Amino acid sequence: MSMNKKWRIKENDTKRIEEIKNKYNVSNLVAQKLAEYNLNDEEITIFLNPTRKNFHDPFLLPDMDKAIERILKAMQYEEKIVVYGDYDADGITSTTIIKRFMKDRGINVGTYIPNRLDEGYGLNEDAIREIASEGYNLMITVDCGITAKNEVELAKSLGIDVIITDHHEVPEEIPDTIAVIDAKRKDSQYPFTQLAGCGVAFKLIQAISIKLNVPENEWLKYIDIACIGTISDIVTLMDENRVIAKLGLKLVEVTRNIGLRTLIEMAGIKKIDSTAISFGISPRINASGRMGHQEDALNLFLTDDPIEARKLAQNLEDYNRQRQEIEKNIYNEALEIAIKNENDPCIVIGKENWHHGVIGIVASKITDLTYKPSILVCFEGEDGKGSGRSIPGFDLHEAVYNCKEYLTASGGHSMAIGLSLKKENFSKFKEKIEEYAKEKNIEELAPELLIDTVITSKDMNIDEVKKIELLEPFGEGNTLPVVLYKNLKIDSIRALSDGKHLKLLLADGNILVDAIGFNMGNLTSNYQIGDRVDIVGNIGINQFRNIENIQITLKDIRCSI
Repeated sequence: MSMNKKWRIKENDTKRIEEIKNKYNVSNLVAQKLAEYNLNDEEITIFLNPTRKNFHDPFLLPDMDKAIERILKAMQYEEKIVVYGDYDADGITSTTIIKRFMKDRGINVGTYIPNRLDEGYGLNEDAIREIASEGYNLMITVDCGITAKNEVELAKSLGIDVIITDHHEVPEEIPDTIAVIDAKRKDSQYPFTQLAGCGVAFKLIQAISIKLNVPENEWLKYIDIACIGTISDIVTLMDENRVIAKLGLKLVEVTRNIGLRTLIEMAGIKKIDSTAISFGISPRINASGRMGHQEDALNLFLTDDPIEARKLAQNLEDYNRQRQEIEKNIYNEALEIAIKNENDPCIVIGKENWHHGVIGIVASKITDLTYKPSILVCFEGEDGKGSGRSIPGFDLHEAVYNCKEYLTASGGHSMAIGLSLKKENFSKFKEKIEEYAKEKNIEELAPELLIDTVITSKDMNIDEVKKIELLEPFGEGNTLPVVLYKNLKIDSIRALSDGKHLKLLLADGNILVDAIGFNMGNLTSNYQIGDRVDIVGNIGINQFRNIENIQITLKDIRCSI
């Protein structure tokens, strides 16, 4: 399966780039990114060197004052408080932040994390009944709750006050309760709307600290945990999220959280940066929830016992390996079906015995490979649970909503959805969504590769390339620079890891350029030594046996014209 990506070089404001370059003494690539983000001088200073002074006032968040008033009352009268979280990295870190902060204040808070496989996301009635039976008077939700209108009513009827802290899209009608803290509320005065769930939890402990005159360091010391959740949740790493992530990474390096430290050691992470979090830490935390063992991830962050931390970190390692194995098998099965039906406008596959904690990741990989929206559904008996991913320009949420008569539940946004249906309705659903995709002329959506700049041999300077690290942490909203390097001669070409990856040594005159294409091993047979190629990718430094060299991680390659 191949697709021709359109290469498009971004238009740049050369005057502004020069200005930034001179004023901040940064490389051309860094100046270009800062110019692209349209930041003024004050914002650039904060972007490059955020400090603890760059946090917004937590009391600008809707209902924050009401929430704090109720929490302080509960603390004063020793009421029983429970934090209701979510099973992913954002939910686990949010729960950790509040639980640990309250423990420092001498208050033992209960926690509840739903099981992904049995209960699914968000508040559910059985959980609320269980919480009520344990005598809790106050429930604080983190990373969930904004749509839980009925569940909140049930909680109130059982004598539980509810404070919601969330960061998801706000429905027309929000739950009727003491406080609903979500920066996306229409009436929000907060200057930034894109906090992760753990960012909102972090603002909550900041607000409690301000009210109780608790020293700044007492809430700031949890910024390592907030940083993990923020980077894991793929929210934009700009504005306050960048402050949390950049300051947080510094604290992760010297973290006093025994569980986090043990997890870093066990994952073999040497350098703490956004990549280490995204590809090393997050998948291990998320695997715990995906495999139905959410408590292990939470307990890892809550324990102060090194022996327990090792045991739990090892469990997370094992779940992650199981998750990878299951994912690989589902991916191979789904890909085979997708290739057989390569003329379908979108990929909709349903199968028995697939693991519904993993199908979302597989859908994402299938979409990346085929550049088509994909929905994978796993059947258990008569019920099906599905997960879908989309491509820019095709609103999958709208597409699924258009087929709602065949579904029992659905949710999500334009790029990612979750759904439930009865097995008997699957083929009708598949037919209708394929029809919808055809009507929207989906085949005209060609993948576009946006290129920041064209580089030449003069840019192959290790010190200059290292300056890109000023832009760390990278993620959504602040992506690694993408470069185009033209007319390189192939000096050597081979496949790595059983044909999975592509490894190239390229020559530009007497300069040699290392390039690696992950999951591009199938292209090895398309090129030979001596061919001239243009490559697009991310430029960075690769360290091997203490030797540093410049390496380009490929996004695409084609023959030079």
